[in-house]
Amino acid sequence: MDYKAAGAPKPAKGKPRHSEHNARGTEKNPLNRKDDKSALLARMKAAADKDKKA
Repeated sequence: MDYKAAGAPKPAKGKPRHSEHNARGTEKNPLNRKDDKSALLARMKAAADKDKKA
């Protein structure tokens, strides 16, 4: 008997079941957009300062 073939079939690999709401190439997140690192650092510093004060 071939025990390897028993059981449920393996799911398909490599393709997600759904598309992400902020995927690259969509209206919200175009492919040619550059992520602004300075804005990210400013938000991180503000959050760190807020945690220190609280």
